[in-house]
Order: sequence, then structure tokens, then C-alpha cells
Amino acid sequence: MAKIKLTKNELKKQKDSLKMYQRYLPTLMLKKQQLQAEIRTTEIRIKELMEEKDRIDESFKAWIAVYGETGIFTPDLVRISSLKTDTGNIAGVSIPLFQGAEFEVAPYDLLKTPLWLDTAVERMQQVLLLDLEAQIVEEQRRRLAHELRVTTQRVNLFEKIKIPETKVNIKKIGVYLGDQQTAAVVRGKIAKRGLARAAQGGAS
Repeated sequence: MAKIKLTKNELKKQKDSLKMYQRYLPTLMLKKQQLQAEIRTTEIRIKELMEEKDRIDESFKAWIAVYGETGIFTPDLVRISSLKTDTGNIAGVSIPLFQGAEFEVAPYDLLKTPLWLDTAVERMQQVLLLDLEAQIVEEQRRRLAHELRVTTQRVNLFEKIKIPETKVNIKKIGVYLGDQQTAAVVRGKIAKRGLARAAQGGAS
């Protein structure tokens, strides 16, 4: 604990600081709760996206197996040409928002390739969209988690250190000033008695 001055000015300063900490603490605690809720939302969304991606992957694999044709569809047939994002704000945190993506499909001969290839390309785009959104939502979660760590540190600083420390300082200064005032009163009384005795001595 830093050394403090035992003065009236310091007492006012400490009281002002206590008011500030007590005013901001509820706001920080509310922000902490909001961030925790938003992080849970992103985690649920990532889980949903991955489950949907796995579901499409599994149905796609089973579908390809039924046709028994391999080597016709390859992952490099579909390429992401652009990712569309925007910027949002949650609890004061700037986060990316997924807006979609555009794809580039490698040319293939419609006459020489099976009809299901068109559907396969479409399914591949669905999977890539889910994967891209999951990456964006994961970045949201990462930024929110970082802000939550910072906010939690501030809550702990105010709640466990600054507020108790300031209260101790106020009490310490108050006791000291009270003692000083009492001592001044005692000194005043002693001085009065001394003056009274001196006056009585002079009269006789």
C-alpha cells in the first residue's frame, strides 16, 4: 500500500476515489456478464456450424459412395474468390460479422461429367460457407474473451484492491484527524486553565 498524507485534502481525494470506484464497478460487472453471455452464444454457434458441416460431409461421402465414381470431384474444383465481412460492436468490442462469400468454380465439361457433379459443387460451397462463418465466429469469440479477461482484471482490481484499500485509507486519515482535533481541544483546555491560573495569580 502506498504511503498517504494524513491531511484533509488527502481525505477528500480518497473519498472521491472511493465514489468513482463504486460508481464504475457495477458497470464493469454488467459488462463482464454481457461478455460471458456473448461468448457462450458464439460457442453455441460454432458448435452448430461444425455439426451442420459434419452432417453435409457425411451425407456427401455416402452419396459419392453410392455412385461409386472417384476422382471426378476434387476439392480444388471450388475456390473461394472473396470473403464478405462487416464490422459490429458488442459491449464496446469491435468484431467481424460474416456476410457471405463468393466462389470460383473450375470449368468442367458438362457432357463428359456426371449430372451429380453440379450438386457436388453446390454442397462443397455450402461446406465452405459453414467453415468460413465458423472462422469468423471464432474470431468474435477470441476478441470477446480477450475483453473479458481485461474486464475481469478491472473488476478484481476495484473490488478486491482499490475499494478496500481506499476505505482503509479513509479510516486511517479520519482517525488521525480526529486524534489531532482531540489533542487540539485538550491543548486548548490546558492553555485556558493556565491562563486562568495566571490571571488568578496576578489578581492576588
